[in-house]
Amino acid sequence: MAKVNRAQSTSPPDGGWGWMIVAGCFLVTICTRAVTRCISIFFVEFQTYFSQDYAQTAWIHSIVDCVTMLCGLGFALCYSPAIAMVGKYFSRRKALAYGISMSGSGIGIFILAPVVQLLIEQFSWRGALLILGGFVLNLCVCGALMRPITLKEDRTTPEQKHVCRTQTQDFKRGSSYSTLTKEWVQTCLCGSLQQGYRFLLMSDFVVLGISVLFMAYGCSPLFVHLVPYALSVGVSHQQAAFLMSILGVIDIVGNITFGWLTDRRCLKDYQYVCYLFAVGLDGLCYLCLPMLQRFPLLVPFSCTFGYFDGAYVTLIPVVTAEIVGTTSLSSALGVVYFLHAVPYLVSPPIAGWLVDTTGSYTAAFLLCGFSMIFSSVLLGFARLVKKMKKNQLRFLAKESDPKLQLWTNGSVAYSVARELDQKDGESVAIAVPGYSST
Repeated sequence: MAKVNRAQSTSPPDGGWGWMIVAGCFLVTICTRAVTRCISIFFVEFQTYFSQDYAQTAWIHSIVDCVTMLCGLGFALCYSPAIAMVGKYFSRRKALAYGISMSGSGIGIFILAPVVQLLIEQFSWRGALLILGGFVLNLCVCGALMRPITLKEDRTTPEQKHVCRTQTQDFKRGSSYSTLTKEWVQTCLCGSLQQGYRFLLMSDFVVLGISVLFMAYGCSPLFVHLVPYALSVGVSHQQAAFLMSILGVIDIVGNITFGWLTDRRCLKDYQYVCYLFAVGLDGLCYLCLPMLQRFPLLVPFSCTFGYFDGAYVTLIPVVTAEIVGTTSLSSALGVVYFLHAVPYLVSPPIAGWLVDTTGSYTAAFLLCGFSMIFSSVLLGFARLVKKMKKNQLRFLAKESDPKLQLWTNGSVAYSVARELDQKDGESVAIAVPGYSST
């Protein structure tokens, strides 16, 4: 069997074949996220055909979206690895690369929403789903573009090799399993458990995970219930589908422009804050939605929500990489998108149940809005507490020893001043015989 050529690089190339990776990820996003979000156009057709209420019908979209985000199932076999590959190839222009890659969701919605409505009218919902299935087969072409790359931080250090060798010897002495089983256990122990998932114990990542749960709960129901809500306030079928197209095209603008802006020097250090800002504004848009009951009012809503939806989606991988680093980015993104899956499964049916119970969309939209605002506030509060602790630690260090220079990396702090003094003393001892540093 031919071996895969793995490119060697000490740092992300920030270009070259990386742009082909971006193109492949762009197509993957169209075939996965855009297609699943267009399922909401089938909502009324499903509800009419199966004669079910809002809550029961919403489970169809929930299951599709949930399986898309679950790593190892459905679209996730393409989506999560493609997103991680972009992070491997880009560092300096990472936000812009992610913006272009993930704009496929907006472009796909803009193109597919009216096309799907036309297909339903011409071939019924069964024929439309069959044609969409054939279109999604283009994912095979996207996979051919994904060329692996090995960065400096991905290479195994001598210490890690020694640990792996020791564990392998211990395993061989105490086990009688087949060689294939031994190799598999060795790979899991030395690779995944020791390196790939250390970030799960990081407090920053735990807070990010909790925040993602609330954010994903809030963002999903709109793509299921926007078209039915528009129809309920007297908007025509074509205009309701056009709202999804507007949402998609403005999503593109948010993906690309927000990614480009946050890569500028003035905002490079504030990408985390920009992410919080975008999530919070989407929550505010939700709170205003129940008051918008005419098509001319729903158009500005679609523009605003679509822009900031594209903005924060672009920054999810960037914020994750800032917390865990590029080495564990693939595994961390898998966990983040897995956390998306749980709210994606339950939030549309819960929103549908609220609609059935109250006879209005107000409660459902308000719950989604407050959920996204809470997600933003939680991350912001955690960031503020961490910064206050870091400043307090620096202040106490300076008070106790003015000569102490404190360097921080997350929750780890260490001093280099005394080591420098010791090295200076050794240098003087070599230059002046008989000198003692004590």
